[in-house]
Amino acid sequence: MPADAVTPATAGPLARFGLGTAAVGRPGYITLGRELDLPGERSVEALRDRTHALLDAAYAAGVRYFDTARSYGRAEEFLAGWLDARPEAAAAVTVGSKWGYTYTADWRVSGVAAHEVKEHSVAVFERQAAQTRALLGRRLDVYLVHSVTPDSPALTDPALHARLADLTAEGVRVGLSTSGPAQAETIRAARKVSVAGRPLFTAVQATWNLLEPSAGPALAEAHEAGWLVVVKEAMANGRLAGRNATGADTAALRAVAARTGAGADAVALAAVAARPWADVVLSGAATEEQLASNLTAARLALDPADLAALDALAGEPGAYWRHRAGLAWS
Repeated sequence: MPADAVTPATAGPLARFGLGTAAVGRPGYITLGRELDLPGERSVEALRDRTHALLDAAYAAGVRYFDTARSYGRAEEFLAGWLDARPEAAAAVTVGSKWGYTYTADWRVSGVAAHEVKEHSVAVFERQAAQTRALLGRRLDVYLVHSVTPDSPALTDPALHARLADLTAEGVRVGLSTSGPAQAETIRAARKVSVAGRPLFTAVQATWNLLEPSAGPALAEAHEAGWLVVVKEAMANGRLAGRNATGADTAALRAVAARTGAGADAVALAAVAARPWADVVLSGAATEEQLASNLTAARLALDPADLAALDALAGEPGAYWRHRAGLAWS
């Protein structure tokens, strides 16, 4: 599918939701309660089967955006295998991936110094872009620099910009993902980057959720400028899932869930989808049951009073990101 196909004007309710593969492409991740969701034996085969089952369920439900990354273990490989086996789906979906982190855990969960290592250099881009192309070929629609912060050379390196512009010339939408309390600063800096007088970046995948909405104004600006805006971590790595949203800080979420009869997860995702600048909202489901519950958000219309009540969950960005940095890989 063309990389610009997913827009508010053309996407139906389910097509505005995507499936991310961070939680199922490798044995370890930082989602709360993940040990309850995945089999104790997290072999490559078991997680391949789990990923394919989730992709099947998402596609059958109407999801048309699938997100992966070089650092998500073997997630690109799993997605490529699924696309190979389902040519009709391959022709209908938008595929986004990311480069800039190298997976270093060697299929382990514990005893790992670092699960992934970040480097935004030309050498890493060339290596990882070749790896991504070997798996996804021409089916790659969106390619993002992974986890850009204001100090990243992805914002300042002209040699890297030239290589990224070459990818744009091949028909791939080039963008960045962001993380940390300075997401808005990063997005605005990226909007100023140009090659040969043309904007280089036209897509962003950013964290926005009820606990950490600080990037919202910058994302609205990017959307207005024609960027594809994809929202990740809409459930705050599981903190807004029903089994974890039990504290006083999420009381408003539980109240809206009770009023609407929806799950807390669906309310959290619907709150993102209610933002007119959010083109795609990612589910990070690890089970088909979670995915089905997440996707009920597409039918959930929150009223202004609900959204105002949910706004009260927002906290200080620095505190949010410090908490996230302390989450254990499991």
